[in-house]
Amino acid sequence: MKRTILIFSLLFACFSAFAQTEVRFGDEAADTLRLTRLLDDGAARRFALPEDRVAFFARQFIGTPYGAHTLDVSPEMLTVRLDSLDCMTFVETCMALAYTVGEHRMSWRDFVYNLRRIRYRGGEVDGYPSRLHYVCDWAVDNQHRGNFSDVTRNFPRHNEILRTIDFMSTHRNAYPALADSADFARIRSIEGGYRQHRFPYIKTIDLGNKAVKEAFHDGDVVGFVSNLKDLDVTHMGIVVKDTSTSEPHILHASMTNGKVEISAQPMAAFVKRNRQWLGVRVFRLNE
Repeated sequence: MKRTILIFSLLFACFSAFAQTEVRFGDEAADTLRLTRLLDDGAARRFALPEDRVAFFARQFIGTPYGAHTLDVSPEMLTVRLDSLDCMTFVETCMALAYTVGEHRMSWRDFVYNLRRIRYRGGEVDGYPSRLHYVCDWAVDNQHRGNFSDVTRNFPRHNEILRTIDFMSTHRNAYPALADSADFARIRSIEGGYRQHRFPYIKTIDLGNKAVKEAFHDGDVVGFVSNLKDLDVTHMGIVVKDTSTSEPHILHASMTNGKVEISAQPMAAFVKRNRQWLGVRVFRLNE
């Protein structure tokens, strides 16, 4: 009995050390409790499609305060924050929760594993450059590993665009981590793979098309394509359809309004009002 207790204690100590060194929580006790409750709630429901799980979890965060730069803390490690979210951490958190429930797992540790899979190149944390900063890089890496799909080309109207993605290196002073020459060199190397990068998008003008609107699913993840020549996407959100009109709206972490909210306007009007966006890319969970 004493030997069993000793082994258990050692294993618990090892896990605790792992958790402390590998995961940074906003509030570990509160966050792990809430994650467990969210996963329990999700597991108790039946979802017709994987993206329905994404929409369900997205709605659970309505009203959460907007928080910028919550990941930019040194040293780089997986950060879990449920008390404040930006547009990307909101999307990744909802996708990781949806993926975990899809695997019929209900532990916050499984959520942490899946969040790391989605946020980092190859699912492994290896310094600042291992985080998938660009949405184009995020999309390529996650699709390669089967986490989700870019379904933009499945829509009845879509176009192609070419971009050389190097915004981070050409705006080095905006990223404190890039003061480190090794990290800067790694980011430059990553950007080298996205010279004349081609990707599909749906133009703003086509978002009002009836067939296009019908093709959107609750829980589709959308990236808003920038008009900047060296960047692909500047904002992220999740599609939710109005139950009475079936119009797609955007559920997102709004910096302007300081919280997670559903856009008052349908998606077509929401995108049109921002002239810095050319349209959207659409991603859909695989499992």
